[in-house]
Amino acid sequence: MPPNETRLPSPAYPTMGGVTAAVNPEPALPEAVLPEPAPVAARPHAATLAVAWLRTALGGVLVLLLFVLALKLLAASASAVSAVLRQFEVEGVVNFVGFGWLLAYGALSGSPVAALSLSLLDGGAASPSEALAMLAGSRLGASMVVLVVGFVSYLLGRRRPDGIYIGVVALLTTAAIYIPATFVAVELLASGVLDGPARAIPNGWTEAPSALVNPVVHAIDARLPGALVFILGVTTLLGAFALFDRLLPNLDPPSPRFERMSRHFAAPRSMFLFGALVTSITMSVSLSVTILVPLALKRIVRREYVVPYVMGANITTFIDTLFAALLVNAREAPAVVLAEMLSVTLVSLVILGVAYGPFARLILASAHLVSSERRWLATFLVVFVGTPLVLMAL
Repeated sequence: MPPNETRLPSPAYPTMGGVTAAVNPEPALPEAVLPEPAPVAARPHAATLAVAWLRTALGGVLVLLLFVLALKLLAASASAVSAVLRQFEVEGVVNFVGFGWLLAYGALSGSPVAALSLSLLDGGAASPSEALAMLAGSRLGASMVVLVVGFVSYLLGRRRPDGIYIGVVALLTTAAIYIPATFVAVELLASGVLDGPARAIPNGWTEAPSALVNPVVHAIDARLPGALVFILGVTTLLGAFALFDRLLPNLDPPSPRFERMSRHFAAPRSMFLFGALVTSITMSVSLSVTILVPLALKRIVRREYVVPYVMGANITTFIDTLFAALLVNAREAPAVVLAEMLSVTLVSLVILGVAYGPFARLILASAHLVSSERRWLATFLVVFVGTPLVLMAL
């Protein structure tokens, strides 16, 4: 290695197979000595539980109203957004993938951008295929944000290099699944086969919150220019997601009970289901991957099982986006989300059932190469940061 080349510490993972730490049993107590009974933890008072449930319910109602308000404001500002998109000549599937990818960098999350894509569809600023492309780009951008944050934290000495390795694995897995899945989703959406199932999803419950916020939206839209309405809508949307995250159970860091449960998922297919389960609770792939880091460091989860875990997480992360699709007026919105969700599921299941071994080895080998030296990691980051700019320029 050249003298000036800096090498990252090797990730602390076994090469193959899990390693279970031996636990020495406690020495047996003499028969004559009986242990003191453990104190029984006091159960929460019924009134305390009732207050907690009431707070969660009120918070959920507030999140719903803010969410609907944000989507309606963004739809109302679609004409202003459309003018900007025309000015920069952003049109078509490829451009909108790059557009959603870049916006995820700015929002530091994919879910708000996915919801924005449906609002643009609702307001006529994007076609169904363009909204689908923007949705796919938002997920790619969100995976990149996780890696960049991990890299900066490592440079500042706040995080081990193992987190960078898992971040690279998550990004490569997401890209390898989403790129072919998006092509499949565009064709699936154009075929119209999902129109019937999409219309069958019940959405009558959305009328009440829409009726509450519509007067507010009309008043704001009548008094403010489109650009300010858009900014207000984005701010409200980010606030709704922030409040929603606070209502969800906190799994970071994983509790001992969660760690014990994780040991039962010791195969690629079960880890696929585990990733889908965890993300259906956290509603965030980035948080699900963050939870996985300490489990891998403790060798509770084998490193090759990060791949199916991320594959499963990338499916249930659409739950909040499907929820948003039911809140907008565009009748194509549920079909857009279902097309991407089903296509990602289809591609993931094919890889898991037919080519998991070669696929996982390729992802892990590439991640090891990228995370082994700072120059390779920096090059990797530059390429992925620049990719959405290239897509928008095409």
